[in-house]
Amino acid sequence: MNNPLDTNKAYQTYVDKKSPNSPIIKNCIMAFLIGGLICSIGQVIFSYCEFKGLDETSSGTIVSIILIGLSAFLTGLNIFNKIGKIAGAGSLVPITGFANSIVAPAMEYKSEGYVMGVGAKMFTIAGPVLVYGISTSIIVGLAYFIFNTQAILV
Repeated sequence: MNNPLDTNKAYQTYVDKKSPNSPIIKNCIMAFLIGGLICSIGQVIFSYCEFKGLDETSSGTIVSIILIGLSAFLTGLNIFNKIGKIAGAGSLVPITGFANSIVAPAMEYKSEGYVMGVGAKMFTIAGPVLVYGISTSIIVGLAYFIFNTQAILV
């Protein structure tokens, strides 16, 4: 009778031979470079807006809008996914990755119609982030209001 431990070891040896090793150092460097490039593009836009006389809040808003629009556009052209394969986590700089997580399912399910496809599936990835983000902001806002009101009354 075969020993199950011998079978497991043999299988693990087989898997190790067939599985390619992940180039961790290369992946980290590419994530750093491309993530840094995305952030640098945002900083250039921010600096340009401030140079044109906009305040910090308006400049930040414009940077967010441009990066979201650009990543959504590149997702629609299937370019952002190619960047993601090279950059890995570096392409998931929060704002661009979030835009991609909304646009990609919308593109994938558009054949099912605008309501049941795009509308229903668009937030499958980003939905939990929105729910927990909004819920947390409400809780923090209420706590701030309660504690700030106490300080005003005293």
